Amino acid sequence: MQKTILVAEDVESNFLLLKALIGKSYNLLRAYTGVDAVRLFHEKQPDLILMDIKMPEMDGLEATAEIRKTSTQIPIIALTAFAFNDDRTEALNAGCNDYLTKPVSAELLKQTIEKYI
Repeated sequence: MQKTILVAEDVESNFLLLKALIGKSYNLLRAYTGVDAVRLFHEKQPDLILMDIKMPEMDGLEATAEIRKTSTQIPIIALTAFAFNDDRTEALNAGCNDYLTKPVSAELLKQTIEKYI
C-alpha cells in the first residue's frame, strides 16, 4: 500500500514539481495554508509531511508547532527557499525532523523521505 505524504505548499508550480518527482511513489495530499496542513494532518493521519515554511494564514513553523502539540511521531520535513543556517535552526527548533532547500534535487528528496518512512 502506498504511503501518504501531506504536502503543505501554497505555490502551484512547486506542488506540481513535487508531484512529478514523487507522485508515482506516494499518495500526495495538498494543503494550501498552514491552517489546512494542521486540519488535514488530524483528518487524514499521513505518514509524513513536507512543510513549506512561508505560507498564508499560518506559516510552516507555526503549523509544525501546532502539530507537535498532539504528535511527536509524524516526520515533518521543512522544504523552503530559505537557505540560511538560522532558518534551518529555526525549523528544527519548531519540531521539524529535517530541512531541505528549494530547488531540491529529486535524489535528495527521495533519500530524505525514505529515511523516515
